[in-house]
Amino acid sequence: MLYHAYEMTHAALAPMRQMARFNREALSSAANPFADSYGARVGAAGLDMFIKATKRYDKPEFGLSSTEIEGAQVAVIEEITLSLPFCNLLHFKRDTTAKSQKLLIIAPLSGHYATLLRGTVKEMLPDHDVYITDWTDSRDVPLSAGDFDLDDYTDYLVKFCEVLGEAGERPAVLAVCQPGVPMLVAAALMAERGAAYRPSSMTLMGSPVDTAQNPQTPNELATTKPLSWFEQNVITKVPWPNTGFMRRVYPGFLQLSGFMSMNLDRHVSAHKDHFRNMIKGDGDSTESHRKFYDEYMAVMDLSASYYLQTIERVFQKRLLAEGAYYYRDQLVDPSKITDIALLTVEGEKDDITGLGQTEAAHKLLKTPKKMRQHYVQEGVGHYGVFNGSRWRGVIAPKVKAFIAKHRADG
Repeated sequence: MLYHAYEMTHAALAPMRQMARFNREALSSAANPFADSYGARVGAAGLDMFIKATKRYDKPEFGLSSTEIEGAQVAVIEEITLSLPFCNLLHFKRDTTAKSQKLLIIAPLSGHYATLLRGTVKEMLPDHDVYITDWTDSRDVPLSAGDFDLDDYTDYLVKFCEVLGEAGERPAVLAVCQPGVPMLVAAALMAERGAAYRPSSMTLMGSPVDTAQNPQTPNELATTKPLSWFEQNVITKVPWPNTGFMRRVYPGFLQLSGFMSMNLDRHVSAHKDHFRNMIKGDGDSTESHRKFYDEYMAVMDLSASYYLQTIERVFQKRLLAEGAYYYRDQLVDPSKITDIALLTVEGEKDDITGLGQTEAAHKLLKTPKKMRQHYVQEGVGHYGVFNGSRWRGVIAPKVKAFIAKHRADG
């Protein structure tokens, strides 16, 4: 009923949004002689805030149409290399004859779309043949496609590595946040099977490998309530007429409320500043605010099975860190990983994945020390690990150098 109530409320507000748009355009129109008056600017700004607060945000575009390689601009075309029910393997195909190692960027499946890693992709494109996991909103996946849980997630990662390794060269992998655990599981399985397409290197960034290390607010939220609480209070069914009608999900709008509540004061302050900037006509500031929140407010539903298993296995029981993680009926043994280089990256001020949680991965592998590296970036939080000036200027060069150093043929 919760999801139905949300949908009905959104539909009920539609006429008000239309009227607000009409009045906003009228107040701001060049034909309005009072458009530059303080009252008109306040009215238009208020109506704009109402529209943005009640609209549904669609999946953003990557918008990466070109990149620079050896001083020359080359075109980039997005193409789907492999389409699976819950994820597309998206390829940023560069119009160049330059040969680069294939890089699989694993975007987090934690509410936001893969476009949140636009800056990550952009920075890696000049030096790598980049692919990314473009996860599908579960509300758009029909029940006939079956369920999707953490083991299915692992299967997807193994399959993607297999596709990238078809030409005989082992790919590199970069996992941001949540995918750290399933990627380690996938790597252990590939290593144990002796798969020729196992990664040559793994870069884990802000990943909750062992949530007992310096737990943050998300860790506390996941561990202070029993799993049954999450199933009863945040899991619901997708309503008609969505394609995923009757699929059990953790809906995006609930996730968004959780994201916002973690830093509510910061968001309230940002929107107050945005309102003032619109009144002043500060176009640069308002555009920057809109770009950020157009991305931040765009969220997807998660499969209930996947979400609940992540809460239980990763946060509550810490199964991988405890050596008790099962993939289907098989006990996962990360010590089988002996020739996959590992780089872990953490942010000093990360309030989502605490310091030490990602570094814990080094204790699980048997890869030689000369093939492992850990780096903590001072002065950045969770988002700054994979986006922004510190990512571009400091972290990305280290990641690129590490990948290049440990490039290997299968």
